[in-house]
Amino acid sequence: MNSVSIVAATEEYVQKKLSGEGSGHDWWHVLRVCNNARTIAKKENADLFVVDLAALLHDIGDHKFHNGDETVGPRLAREWLEQQQVEEKTIEHVCSIIRDLSFKGAGTSSDMPTLEGKVVQDADRLDAIGAMGIARAFAYGGHKNREMYNPSIKPVLHDSFEAYKSSTAPTINHFYEKLLLLKDRMHTETARQMAAQRHQYMVDFLNQFYAEWNGER
Repeated sequence: MNSVSIVAATEEYVQKKLSGEGSGHDWWHVLRVCNNARTIAKKENADLFVVDLAALLHDIGDHKFHNGDETVGPRLAREWLEQQQVEEKTIEHVCSIIRDLSFKGAGTSSDMPTLEGKVVQDADRLDAIGAMGIARAFAYGGHKNREMYNPSIKPVLHDSFEAYKSSTAPTINHFYEKLLLLKDRMHTETARQMAAQRHQYMVDFLNQFYAEWNGER
């Protein structure tokens, strides 16, 4: 198959697999990440085929839903791409992006060695901030039966992926432990520009949230 057919088949595969998922990691999340990634890739001159495949498959086996196992996503992606007879060089590139994509805690690094990896990571992080990020944070918090906010539980800047993965803190803490940090972790100039307004929207939301919590507005 040619690249257009492979991308179309991958879209269909992922849509069937993730449709109806209720934690904010569904097909619509994937589609938004793809749209973000394509916008960034075109402006940054990245390989669009690699970006499309990595963006489409990035949540096919998210560790959060496989007992923290980080190998599931790359393995499922490889199995699918081999079925589509994608060349090994591209498969390895896509799987390496998926393997390294996740945020691993405030005190950890998030290196991406290739432009395509930077593009997809930026695109995924853009969907974790702004209005969409707020909606997804509370969807996931509800999915995990977490409190919205508890003033007695303070945010923690995790210094390891294991500590970050094991956190069960209220959803508001997640803003300080991850979401508000993402603006300054964007790799590409295009994503940094896109992130600025989304970041400010979260800051404004938190100010309103605390005011309403305290009965001030």
